This record gives sequence, structure tokens and C-alpha cells, in this order.
Amino acid sequence: MDKEAIIQKLQEKAVALLEGNPSHFLVDIRIKPTNNFKIFIDGDNGVGIDDLVKYNRALYKQIEEEGLFPDGDFSLEVSSPGLDEPLKLHRQYVKNTGRNVEVTLSDGQKTEGELLSVTGDAIVVVETRGKGKKIEKLEHTILLETIKTTKIQIKF
Repeated sequence: MDKEAIIQKLQEKAVALLEGNPSHFLVDIRIKPTNNFKIFIDGDNGVGIDDLVKYNRALYKQIEEEGLFPDGDFSLEVSSPGLDEPLKLHRQYVKNTGRNVEVTLSDGQKTEGELLSVTGDAIVVVETRGKGKKIEKLEHTILLETIKTTKIQIKF
């Protein structure tokens, strides 16, 4: 079975598993040449470690029972996307409204600011420039189709 077929099968299994909890959703599946699978699951209100363990065990069992890897030469990691992972889905943008983000556009241009709102095809990011009395806030409406990556920024 080729890589794409395996990813497709895992995607179907993960989506079916998540139907029991509609606030959780599949973000991404990655596979390394060593049959190391990483499945990223997120939730509208986050996803707990207990749920991730439950999903991991259920998927692992299904993979073994179906004999996708007869030699058992695979590893499975189910986790939530960390802060270093870019936002990929519309639901992730909605979930992270109000947080600071760094948006990199397809042309390489970057915008940093607060994710103010999300519509069907765009996001609004408020960039704050200057200090003290010279602070100015610039609103940027960015079409989702022009975004290369969006990452959450942690400010201290």
C-alpha cells in the first residue's frame, strides 16, 4: 500500500473515531519513511491528554487488527498541534481569535498582531505600532487563500 493510500485510510479511521466528540477535529496526518505516523487532533475548546491517549489506543488497535503493517513495523503518535505548528483549518482560526499571531503571506510578507475576527474567506489582524501616546492600531484584512502560514505568538 502506498503512502497516500495509508494516509487516506488513517484519515477515515480518525474522522470516524472523532464522530463521538464533535468538538474534536482532525488537523493533519504526517508519515515518515520509517512508518512513523503523527496524527494531530485539535478541539474547539482544546483537547485533553486523556482523549489523545484514548484516540491513540483505538487507532493503534484498528491498525493492528487490519494488518496494515503485517510486520508490526510502525509507530503511532496522536497529539494536539503545539504552538510551533501553524494553523491549518478554519476552525483553528476561530478557536484562536483574540490571540497574537504571525501571518506569513504567500509572497513572504509578514504581519503580526491580534487575531480579531475570522470570516468564511478572510481573517482580520490588528497590528499595534509605536509606544505610549504614539500607539496606532492598523487593521489588516487578509484573505485565507493568500496565507502561507499562521503561527500563534506567545508574548510575555
